[in-house]
Amino acid sequence: MTVLEQLRALYFGATKATVGDDFVRAIDLFKQLTVEEEREKAAVFMEGIAEMRREWAAEGGGPRKGGGKSRPPGSAPARADSPARSGPRPRKP
Repeated sequence: MTVLEQLRALYFGATKATVGDDFVRAIDLFKQLTVEEEREKAAVFMEGIAEMRREWAAEGGGPRKGGGKSRPPGSAPARADSPARSGPRPRKP
């Protein structure tokens, strides 16, 4: 099965439950393409899978990247090494 055939199969086989993994797999497949004409054809499937992923995530039916709490648009993700923002601040010695 060619890369384009695999991308096509991912596109038509995507479900709310699988679209996150399908998208990751599609990116890996897309990276294998070296001929511009094939990349242009593959882009149609890539855009379709990405659109399904966005729509289903917006409906709350699909996995979200990061798998966690949502943040307001434009806010930075919390860093593991940053201090907590709630509660008392630690006292300096």
